[in-house]
Amino acid sequence: MSDTPRRALITGITGQDGSYLAELLLSKGYQVHGLIRRSSTFNTGRIDHLYQDPHDPEARLFLHYGDLTDASRLVTLIEKIHPDEVYHLAAQSHVRVSFDEPEFTGNTTGVGTTRLLEAIRMVGVDCRFYQASSSEMFGATPPPQNEDTPFYPRSPYGAAKVYGYWIARNYREGHNLFAVNGILFNHESPRRGETFVTRKIARAAARIARGEEKFVYLGNLDAIRDWGYAPEYVEGMWRMLQADEPTDYVLATGTAYTVRDFVQHCFAHVNLKWEDHVKFDESYLRPTEVDALIGDPAKAHDILGWKAQTMPDQLARIMVDHELGAMT
Repeated sequence: MSDTPRRALITGITGQDGSYLAELLLSKGYQVHGLIRRSSTFNTGRIDHLYQDPHDPEARLFLHYGDLTDASRLVTLIEKIHPDEVYHLAAQSHVRVSFDEPEFTGNTTGVGTTRLLEAIRMVGVDCRFYQASSSEMFGATPPPQNEDTPFYPRSPYGAAKVYGYWIARNYREGHNLFAVNGILFNHESPRRGETFVTRKIARAAARIARGEEKFVYLGNLDAIRDWGYAPEYVEGMWRMLQADEPTDYVLATGTAYTVRDFVQHCFAHVNLKWEDHVKFDESYLRPTEVDALIGDPAKAHDILGWKAQTMPDQLARIMVDHELGAMT
């Protein structure tokens, strides 16, 4: 039996999910390769604690410059790395921003998936492929939503993710690639980007509690979401690629909380009355709103043995506590 570690390629390794997934795979003995975009400033803050000297013979984490819009570079990297598993997490992933940049969102989040799948097909590497699908694909379809629920995206981001979902299935069915779609409902953590609503709320609660701010400006407080804890969800991603057969899975908590509920939990944790500090700003509203996303994760539980452990009220406390600690 070979002692050679399994090789995984993670696109979007510098993001929330990518950083937690890299930690998980390294803990399991993988050699991890990450795709990062070249920019004028470093954007590796979430994975700096994982840094390993690439010249060290014991190193198992390697970063490669590349972009989902550069097909030839993707072919070169797939050929060089020859991964056993590919986790495709990279995307323009901000739903509100996708309305301002619909073409860019489609080119990266949608067509970028095709470029990566085609690179795998062209090189002929025998690997397993994970596509990061999203609950935003369901959009206006009433909850609860599962693997058989029709898609009705309500944003350029959601539409691009539907394209990515179906192209992954096409490569599974047409090219016999072990490709799975992980349809993940909202999953958050202290590593969430500061412009995403949960991180924005948790950060504001901590800063207001410390007297550094007075107000936070938010949009639709009535939107219902199914919020889970990101480290648990990347475990689900890994389990999908260890299954005997490729198929698609919903990962969710199965709970329904409004944005207002999340605000209340965050502010209550620092003994503040949220109504005194939250103001409405219509600029944060989407042109088309998604009223309710509530996932049914029964299939993932039955086949993968996966179940969310952290509920949204606990998640709110975790995120606020991190913000309080980060400021001391």
